[in-house]
Amino acid sequence: MDQPEYTHLKTGEEIACIAGYYTPQEEVRIDYNGRQVLYVVGQAVIESSCCGIGSWGYVLVPGYILDWQNRTNEAGLAVSTVEPVSDRTAREEIGKIIKEAEAIPQISFW
Repeated sequence: MDQPEYTHLKTGEEIACIAGYYTPQEEVRIDYNGRQVLYVVGQAVIESSCCGIGSWGYVLVPGYILDWQNRTNEAGLAVSTVEPVSDRTAREEIGKIIKEAEAIPQISFW
């Protein structure tokens, strides 16, 4: 089975979505048990919803880096091959490391 790929979005640029936008702000690589983990810190904004407005920080964890920026896609964005973090204990430990570094409780793993 092919490994998932993560497309590196331009940091600081708003990306439109339903009812608002999100902005990837920073990509971070951390060491965990001899492997590098990629996570992305960003801000999401809901500004045109029937239910209200709001904003919050988020962290997205694509996973362990297998091949860093090994190609570019048709839009000229770098693409890395990753392995999602599937082990529950590893997710908990990585989540704790990220929460201490970022103070953002919303962490999503692929």
